[in-house]
Amino acid sequence: MNWPNRLSLLRVGLVPLVVLMICLGASWSYIAALALFLAGSLTDWADGWMARRYRIVTNFGKFVDPVADKLLVLSTMISLCGQGLIPAWACVVVLFRELAVDGLRLVAVEQGKVIAAGKLGKIKTCTQMAMLVAYLLSAIGWLRVPALNGALLALAMAMTLWSGVDYFWKNRALFAGSLR
Repeated sequence: MNWPNRLSLLRVGLVPLVVLMICLGASWSYIAALALFLAGSLTDWADGWMARRYRIVTNFGKFVDPVADKLLVLSTMISLCGQGLIPAWACVVVLFRELAVDGLRLVAVEQGKVIAAGKLGKIKTCTQMAMLVAYLLSAIGWLRVPALNGALLALAMAMTLWSGVDYFWKNRALFAGSLR
């Protein structure tokens, strides 16, 4: 197994620890959650950079990397929602988008096509991660700026929806035969 794939699996392994730390709800545990979340977010950048730089992109990596991102982001969002720190509707928006795009990818696979992650999808993940860092910083008490959290939440949700619509628009031909 190559290093990018190991980093993706490390990100998956960090998810239960981030969730546990958030659910404990103490200042020290939010600090730990933030550190673990930042480590996971950095592995997202590092595994992609390494795989492209050293040309060691694998089919396993193409699968596990986006799954690891979704697990990290959604688990963190849902845990923060459970603590009353992030609105539930935001979790629903992200979950809906992810399931819809995954469904689109399944339709593409059935037709012998692969839908690679697009630039907007990568920007979406970055904005979601930045928003979650801000919410974790607020939970700790290090950065309590509701307007900043609100702006980052709005940006993350806009990118979530925009990237989802973009995937469907660019791949609308997949549905041409099935909608008749």
